[in-house]
Amino acid sequence: MTEITTRLATTAEWDDVQAALSGGGDGRSCQCAWPMLSNKDWNATSVEQRQQMLRDELAAGPPPGLVAYVDGQAAGWIRIGPRTAQQRTLRARLVKSGSEAPLDDEGVWAVTCFSVRKEHRGLGLNAAMLAAAVDYARGSGARVIEGYPIATDTTKPSTNSLFVGAVSTFLNAGFREVSRPTPTRVVVALDL
Repeated sequence: MTEITTRLATTAEWDDVQAALSGGGDGRSCQCAWPMLSNKDWNATSVEQRQQMLRDELAAGPPPGLVAYVDGQAAGWIRIGPRTAQQRTLRARLVKSGSEAPLDDEGVWAVTCFSVRKEHRGLGLNAAMLAAAVDYARGSGARVIEGYPIATDTTKPSTNSLFVGAVSTFLNAGFREVSRPTPTRVVVALDL
């Protein structure tokens, strides 16, 4: 029987965060910096710089995400935190046009990234990570959690584009659909 556990990502989990991000897809090159940087800043940074930014973020705290483990091995990563701290997220037309909450509302947290190693896909890690992320946000005083998943009910996305999650994962976790600003993207929310 497979055991799935999660831990908040701190500097103690650095090697596990790197293992989770480097198992397939764009995680290794992104270092989960995409939600944090403007296009200009993204284009001006190297993989090594993004990696250092993530390390610094873990060191500064609070934890910007969680690591999932399958039978004790690092298998996945999820980014969650205050939406106001995620620059690109705040600037995204999807969020501006689709969210119910004011952009400066510090009580709104956002789930903006999932990464699962290839060998652990299909085990329900995204659902397990999302459940743990909801608990973390609730315990940290979040009032609402938003997500911006792919509308998998209307499109067949590539594996890499699923870094934002599938709409079904969020709906199965109790989130409600807020809007569909584009044919392929959904804004979902969970009131805590």
